[in-house]
Amino acid sequence: MIWDRPEPCPYLPDRQARLPLRLPTRRITPAEFDQLLELGDRRSGYGVYRATCGTCHECRPIRIPVAEFMPSTSQKRSLKKNEFVTVQVGYATCTPAHLDLYNRHKTGRGLSRSGEPMSESSYRQWMVESCAQTIEMRYFVSGKMIAVSVLDIGADSVSSVYHYFDPEESRRSLGVYSVLWEIEWCRGRGIKWYYLGYYVRDCDHLNYKANYLPNEIKMDDGWLRTPAR
Repeated sequence: MIWDRPEPCPYLPDRQARLPLRLPTRRITPAEFDQLLELGDRRSGYGVYRATCGTCHECRPIRIPVAEFMPSTSQKRSLKKNEFVTVQVGYATCTPAHLDLYNRHKTGRGLSRSGEPMSESSYRQWMVESCAQTIEMRYFVSGKMIAVSVLDIGADSVSSVYHYFDPEESRRSLGVYSVLWEIEWCRGRGIKWYYLGYYVRDCDHLNYKANYLPNEIKMDDGWLRTPAR
């Protein structure tokens, strides 16, 4: 264990969070990573963590069964908006363009708690340095990078670590488009599960994830299925 102390909840006001960070003694295999995701773990840097807040249980891992997913009518509209977007897939990295885009996203979306820009070393420690196989999807229009998704790869699962985009391109619904594109990428590779991180019902930055159907949300006694409409 390298971190285990209460801290302000990043998702709900006036609550304390506990996100114990565990450091594996070696690189995690793809099959082992699948098992960790099944248990509700997430990756951050070289460590893995799971929300274990004493009195609050609102952070619920959510996943999409790739083979069964069907986009809604509104989600399909984002495909039309982005028909000229191109995507590059590669290893996770940090360039000045990545850092500039990330910080403009945080500022433009009002997501920066400290008000300070993310440094290159902090970005690398979170996104790039990893105990699992980590890749990124880079989204471009006319040669300009407008969005990035960082993903962790297991044997049968893919976990979305973070997605950020140019706030000047908000009309494109790039968050929706990236999920649809990445699910199709998973489908083409026989991936069973696409994990979307935490679903928090009362957090507007996270509760949109329930709109991707069917989905499964991890409850105390197992994964609860929400079928497609």
